[in-house]
Amino acid sequence: MKKILSSEITPYSAYINRRKFIKLAGILSIAMPITSPVSALHTQSTTKYDNQLEEGDKINTYDEITTYNNFYEFGMGKSDPANNSDLFNPKPWKIKIEGLVEKPFEINLEDLLKNISIEDRVYRLRCVEAWSMVIPWQGFPLSKLIEIASPLSSAKFIQFVTVFRPEEMLGQKQRLLPWPYVEGLRMDEAMHPLTILSTGLYGHDLLNQNGAPLRLVVPWKYGFKSIKSIEAIRFVEKQPSATWSMVAPNEYGFYSNVNNAVHHPRWSQGTERRIGEFFRRPTLMFNGYEEEVSYLYKNMDLQKFY
Repeated sequence: MKKILSSEITPYSAYINRRKFIKLAGILSIAMPITSPVSALHTQSTTKYDNQLEEGDKINTYDEITTYNNFYEFGMGKSDPANNSDLFNPKPWKIKIEGLVEKPFEINLEDLLKNISIEDRVYRLRCVEAWSMVIPWQGFPLSKLIEIASPLSSAKFIQFVTVFRPEEMLGQKQRLLPWPYVEGLRMDEAMHPLTILSTGLYGHDLLNQNGAPLRLVVPWKYGFKSIKSIEAIRFVEKQPSATWSMVAPNEYGFYSNVNNAVHHPRWSQGTERRIGEFFRRPTLMFNGYEEEVSYLYKNMDLQKFY
């Protein structure tokens, strides 16, 4: 995949105005011409949500976002994905739609994107793990793919599956995790307009280390829920398996919502470290999206369903 030079990256001013922190944007200006079908998705979107920037807040730099990653398929170190992903080939790409749908099918990513209107193309900012970043993702609502998939009424959950290519993803040759990586969402979470399938960031196609060519972004959940390099999407009736919930269920629950009152057994979730900053900052409930998503968990015990 072509390496993108820092000089080609859209500046901060294209993503932030003086007063607004835009989660889903108006028109997104691009610093360089983009012609591929996937990249064409990154040129415009529609305004749906906005919020105030925190005092002194800013988007992380392109270099920070693309060199500090968790993607164990390429290694456990934060720099391993950027250093070890050159062998991975994300083009062409097919996605399998399986399970409780009217008719299972397989579709090329480029053909899928042709079915997503320009009005439905969006971008969103922010993600949180033990550390956090503010990232200008581009993509489209997962709900648009769900409409195309035509799931049966019995489908209550969705499971996502990362591609398994140990010859290209060297971390898969090791028994770090049970491969392929899997994740899941409840159907109402998947249908929420903040849940997107991302094909790019900073106005460019996703790089391999960021989950090329298609990844999930669920901004009110911890980062490991946002599964990368998605090969299959399954519609199921019961709560599906999720990799970290299988490996360490006492540490990583299925929902994995950002909750500053529910701590990881080995560290506090009350604060987070923004990459590029020295001091830690308070973690916001649902990563700052409480107003938009809290109704999804009404009357649920969030200490139990963590």
